[in-house]
Amino acid sequence: MNKVLVSDIMTRQVTGVDPDTNLFECAKKMVRGRIGSLLLVKNNILEGFISTQDILWAIVKKSKEDLSKIKASDISPRKIITIRPEATLEEAVKKIRRFRFHKLPVVKNREILGLITIRDILNFYPELNAQFKEVESIKEESEKIKRLEGAKDRIIVRDGICEECGERGQLYRANGMLVCSACLSSV
Repeated sequence: MNKVLVSDIMTRQVTGVDPDTNLFECAKKMVRGRIGSLLLVKNNILEGFISTQDILWAIVKKSKEDLSKIKASDISPRKIITIRPEATLEEAVKKIRRFRFHKLPVVKNREILGLITIRDILNFYPELNAQFKEVESIKEESEKIKRLEGAKDRIIVRDGICEECGERGQLYRANGMLVCSACLSSV
């Protein structure tokens, strides 16, 4: 595995969009291409990266805004974890495990060359499957811990009108909002 480079097995045909593309167009492109993420590329320079989870987050958090008015660059993470094409597969595996990502853009001098995914690596080294399953279980456990910490904040406050749906009832404090029990899981 030390001699195999990222450039040897990376996916070279990547799907990208201009950073100013609206989220509605990004979502359509993801659905049509049956892909889970898009690279934000301008003049072949990587500007950002969005996934279906980023779009879902925007739908929930910015529900009052039209998806066609939100730019992809507005929700893209500011810091993008990338890897060099001359990096070894072992370095790629370490980076994927460390940051708990499923894919890494392959970049040289900010220019996008491809994408390396867990699937690319597993096709080449199926014996690494156990290591990647460990990444998934760690990610799942971290999410459980976050949910439990959030449960501590949910205290019945009083009777009132839910800030999310507008219904009257017993309210709980969640993420700085007063919401009813029906909306509690969506906040």
